[in-house]
Amino acid sequence: MRAQNLLIIMSDQHSRGMMGCYGHPIVRTPNLDRLAARGTRFTSCWTPSPVCIPARAAFATGKYIHQIGFWDNADPYDGSVPSWHHRLREAGHRVVSIGKLHFRSEEEDAGFSQTIVPMHVVEGKGDLLGLIRDDLPVRGAAYKMAGLAGPGESPYTLYDREIAARAQIWLHEEARKCTDRPWVLFVSFVAPHYPLTAPPEHFYRYYNDPRLPQPRFYAASERPNHPFVLDYARSFNFDDYFKTDKDVRRGTAGYCGLCSFMDEQAGKVLDALDATGLTPATRVIYTSDHGDAVGQRGLWGKSTMYEEVVGVPMIVAGDSIPSGRVVDTPASLLDIYPFIMDCAGEAGSHFIEPDHPGVSIARLAAGETPQRTVLSEYHGMGSTTGAFAIRNGRYKYVHYVKYPPQLFDLEADPDEAHDLADEPRCANVLRDCEAALRKLLSPEEVDARAKRRQAEQLERYGGREAIIARGDLGFSPPPGIRAEFH
Repeated sequence: MRAQNLLIIMSDQHSRGMMGCYGHPIVRTPNLDRLAARGTRFTSCWTPSPVCIPARAAFATGKYIHQIGFWDNADPYDGSVPSWHHRLREAGHRVVSIGKLHFRSEEEDAGFSQTIVPMHVVEGKGDLLGLIRDDLPVRGAAYKMAGLAGPGESPYTLYDREIAARAQIWLHEEARKCTDRPWVLFVSFVAPHYPLTAPPEHFYRYYNDPRLPQPRFYAASERPNHPFVLDYARSFNFDDYFKTDKDVRRGTAGYCGLCSFMDEQAGKVLDALDATGLTPATRVIYTSDHGDAVGQRGLWGKSTMYEEVVGVPMIVAGDSIPSGRVVDTPASLLDIYPFIMDCAGEAGSHFIEPDHPGVSIARLAAGETPQRTVLSEYHGMGSTTGAFAIRNGRYKYVHYVKYPPQLFDLEADPDEAHDLADEPRCANVLRDCEAALRKLLSPEEVDARAKRRQAEQLERYGGREAIIARGDLGFSPPPGIRAEFH
């Protein structure tokens, strides 16, 4: 694959199924659908962790959370583990980020040649409440999920508009200055992450559509009662504030509207790539850091291992990438790291280390089906135990250090309605899946290591009561907006 420029567009909390090209019956994402039509779309891509900061640290470094130790939303990436941006800048490439990074602070070297309107964690600390892993506190800002759902602009939509504008300007004014080596531009939006406030033209498209579906398994009798899920739902009690069907409809319409709004902003960036004549010389990736439950199973937000949360969209297009192809092979956001090196012409360098688990998405797009186990892990807010999900053929196995496992047959049951873990006929499958996980790591050791780090951080910031008194942020503010704790 010849070296070319690379444009990476990442959204925040975009559930894989909430796109036209992924088969949603009403969500409109025409710009990203066009990208998929001229490229390759992955149907089974997972995040390495279903929460922002660990997912983004893993994406930057190309390694799993248990390898790098950025465990939760109070332990942001600090540049101490080399990233693809560090490596490419070291090799002389121009590597620019625009928008959300969610690293620790601008004072630390994130590895980019330039960061434009970056968004980092609050006070260099992030969500300290996530350090509390037992007797979980109820989140004081949970009311915002339902309370802010509706038509309008939010600090997030205004921020995304600025990100799209800055990206267009960079493509028009700076991209052609990079003549000696391919450049990489990382454009990172915050939509459709809540607040579920969507611009009116997008909100009402869905709110007024009689086809807008009720979230799956939303009725009380349909909700899972697994203790890990209940821990999250009690701590992040978002659904307590969705008191009526109208509230649920507003929340769902707000999320769908933000998906279309984000697609609109991504379209502006892709149009600028066309307008500057750079499309033939530039490969494009679209993905997200993790998904969102959007009311399914009575849950809102992230932090569980269901496909609507752990599954992310991944689309790649450009030179040497098959057009109109759909790849069902299980993939990971970590597969982007070696692909970035391929694109930049650095594939044969020392930048890909033996413990990098990713397989370049160019190889997957070409039809390669590596024999490996794809992993997602969680050690953060709203949980009392480490969670580890793997794909093993048609099966998805979720291991909890403290709780019973879950097992789903994703071919027969893609909605994960039937947990097979207690079925005698699946005993051998369960055993094989656990063995596959343990070839990757020791769940007990990783869980203990994460909790030791969190206990140290808890003590550093004054202990449980001091952290609870600081309050709940709800969501990180964009640059220039004051943080509000509750």
